[in-house]
Amino acid sequence: QLQASGGGLVQAGDSLRLSCAASGRTFSSYTMGWFRQAPGKEREFVAGISWSGGSAYYTDSVKGRFTISRDNAKNTVDLQMNSLKPEDTAVYYCAARNAGSSYYTIRRPDSYVYWGQGTLVTVSS
Repeated sequence: QLQASGGGLVQAGDSLRLSCAASGRTFSSYTMGWFRQAPGKEREFVAGISWSGGSAYYTDSVKGRFTISRDNAKNTVDLQMNSLKPEDTAVYYCAARNAGSSYYTIRRPDSYVYWGQGTLVTVSS
């Protein structure tokens, strides 16, 4: 199970840190990702991180502003979001997929097996 938290209402330019806690003893065997879905839009990939934390991937619109990290000892994956923009407003979801999956598909929602419940991030202008 995945439990996302940390969402809230902030102003443009502010920072926010999302956290996702995973239950179970095999967390380190999963690639983790963050997705978001704005009203009326499809769910989109935001960031992903390899099982070891050694590789991270970002969608272009958040590069340089967002940082994904994980702590396998604590079974958590975080998303540090800086310089937030109104267009970052969305429900953010954490997700997990098998570490053996190809990194060519890391941005595809259908490649993820487990999903958290989502946390709402609202950025006002």
